[in-house]
Amino acid sequence: MSGVVSVVIPAHNEAGVLGRTLHALLSGAEPGELDVVVVANACTDGTADVARAFGVRVIDTEVPGKVPALLLGDRSCAGFPRLYLDADVELSAASVRELAGCVDAGALACAPVPEYDLTGASALVTRFHRVLEHLMVARRGLAGTGAYMLAEQGHARIFPMPPVIADDGYVHRSFTAAEAAVAPGARSLVRPPRSAVATVRRRARVRRGNAELDRLGHRATGAPVSLGELRGAVRAGEVGLLDAGCYLAVLVAERVLLTWRRLRGTQASWSADTTSRAAESGR
Repeated sequence: MSGVVSVVIPAHNEAGVLGRTLHALLSGAEPGELDVVVVANACTDGTADVARAFGVRVIDTEVPGKVPALLLGDRSCAGFPRLYLDADVELSAASVRELAGCVDAGALACAPVPEYDLTGASALVTRFHRVLEHLMVARRGLAGTGAYMLAEQGHARIFPMPPVIADDGYVHRSFTAAEAAVAPGARSLVRPPRSAVATVRRRARVRRGNAELDRLGHRATGAPVSLGELRGAVRAGEVGLLDAGCYLAVLVAERVLLTWRRLRGTQASWSADTTSRAAESGR
């Protein structure tokens, strides 16, 4: 890895989890290796104080929203590559080096391989994610990993980022398979929602974000997961029948939720999932 990696972490009321994110990121870093900026956007808790305790740069803003926070943090960075990391996702310094190695090798954008911590999740949620990961393993790309890194040329294509719901989806759809990479040696620890209700809400938000990208002309290039693919996985014994049923139940529920919101003329605003954000006991 050559040069300093700039790291932008947008954080809205993340005081309960930001410490473990910064600890994972900084504990194995060499002095001066990472330039970390936490953008505490419209926070009503101690997010900024947690960040300052780790000695990173902090931007405290009253402007809400993840994309405005990404833009604000990005403007404060000077060098490349640049890593954009969710405040509740753990990524080690060693994984950052792996990502930077992909950029050094010519990738315009790259992401780690996500690992999902489902501790405390309901049986339905666990089964849903078991199927989701089986079906998405070859489709993951830059979305759903909680982190992505941009080379300078890749950054010029993305920023200034429009105010989209799914920033990672926007990044993923902005590069061809030849331009982007998944760093096999990099791992991000992601904690999905624990309850069925929270999972359905999160999935509905993902669907809204994808539909918005379609409207903006950023259409997915790969084929979506089909029922035929799920049936084939069940017949091959790769997916259990009960797991498949739980997966389909979540898909039906998210469509019902979106239809209900559309009929009522309302769209829920984004809010952090509280079921996966247990308060820390320490660094």
